[in-house]
Amino acid sequence: MVDPSEQVVLADPAVIAGLDYWRELPIKQQPSWPDAAAVAAASKQIASFPPLVFAGEVDDLREKLGRAASGNAFLLQGGDCAETFAGATAEQIKNRVKTILQMAVVLTYGASMPIVKMGRMAGQFAKPRSTDTETRGDVTLPAYRGDIVNGYDFTAEARTPDPSRLVQGYHTAVSTLNLVRAFTQGGFADLRQVHSWNKGFAANPANKRYEILARDIDRAIKFMEAAGADFDELRRVDFYASHEGLLMDYERPMTRIDSRTGTPYNTSAHFLWVGERTRDLDGAHIDYFSRVRNPIGVKLGPTTSPDDMLRLIDKLDPDREPGRLTFITRMGAGKVRDALPPLLEAIKGHEATPLWVSDPMHGNGLTTSTGYKTRRFDDVVDEVKGFFEAHRAVGTHPGGIHIELTGDDVTECLGGSEHIDEATLATKYESLCDPRLNHKQSLELAFLVAEELAAV
Repeated sequence: MVDPSEQVVLADPAVIAGLDYWRELPIKQQPSWPDAAAVAAASKQIASFPPLVFAGEVDDLREKLGRAASGNAFLLQGGDCAETFAGATAEQIKNRVKTILQMAVVLTYGASMPIVKMGRMAGQFAKPRSTDTETRGDVTLPAYRGDIVNGYDFTAEARTPDPSRLVQGYHTAVSTLNLVRAFTQGGFADLRQVHSWNKGFAANPANKRYEILARDIDRAIKFMEAAGADFDELRRVDFYASHEGLLMDYERPMTRIDSRTGTPYNTSAHFLWVGERTRDLDGAHIDYFSRVRNPIGVKLGPTTSPDDMLRLIDKLDPDREPGRLTFITRMGAGKVRDALPPLLEAIKGHEATPLWVSDPMHGNGLTTSTGYKTRRFDDVVDEVKGFFEAHRAVGTHPGGIHIELTGDDVTECLGGSEHIDEATLATKYESLCDPRLNHKQSLELAFLVAEELAAV
């Protein structure tokens, strides 16, 4: 909230005009809305709604990401591949938050530094697709683009893009974010409680290799208690919301001008990223996100050239501000050790300090003989290891991990301590888009990453 005594800065008309320049540029991955007037009405309604996040929170996150970029913090970003409206229940939201908090405790100990906690939550409703349509037998319908656009059921009615879903997406994000804030500020995030959950995980014979680390964390917490640490302060955490900034009919109306500075902020999330399919330097998405004050992420695949990377920096971070720009690498386990080092070497000759984050999920997809999209847990782990190896070799900072996960015991990714195989996938496969690590696989990954961080 702005103090009424503060001077209110009027927005520069040129700034407002610039926010809509993206409309003149090529744009990808947008739905073919059947009713333009209904889309405009929905966007206008969203523009009248209160912001989901505030400028001060966004500024705090940007500062923390700047510390991570310099090697003094580490980002943990996790959540659903694609949130669904039906999945926005108290239990499922709690489980996702719980999983991220459990991972963060392990990473905090391994890194001996603050962990910035961020969810792919409260807005991850839209998904890019490789094709605009899906064909089953003799029937071709629009592809499912996420609940904020259309339904998953393979019927003409469900698959027709529906602008009213834009408004429903906003309200679902509101309820999700309200619950997340209640959990993270109301005692649910108490360090002692979160660690007690992890002790139960490590006590499982299948996870015996992590028992020593869990015991060390337990000893450290008991020492803090004995030394009189203020556990009231450790009962709550800062938790930030993020999603892919894909759907411009939602993102643009959620853009507001900060009355203190006259600066535009996208108030749909603290952090937004641009995907591999929409990061064209001369495209609409990059232009729009170059004009808002939020910290911005960009996905980089294995074919990214140093020149493309440097041009993205010039466009999105011309002032070379720590915390402004995050590069999220999604190379694939078999390519990361070759594709990442040239980018890291190129950045050393520049003044820029982007935050480097590993997305070990999207470069490791496969489809089984039975038709399930999945990932091998071992490939996910191997890409993370390759990410750390590349940074150690070049002398740069590995700054975070970006994981598609759920707090539920689904069977969507192969392997892990539960030894999920192809036959097991059908047991509890619930994702409507990409496969996610389940609760136990997520914790196992956290313990493995903690070992890497301890070696940095």
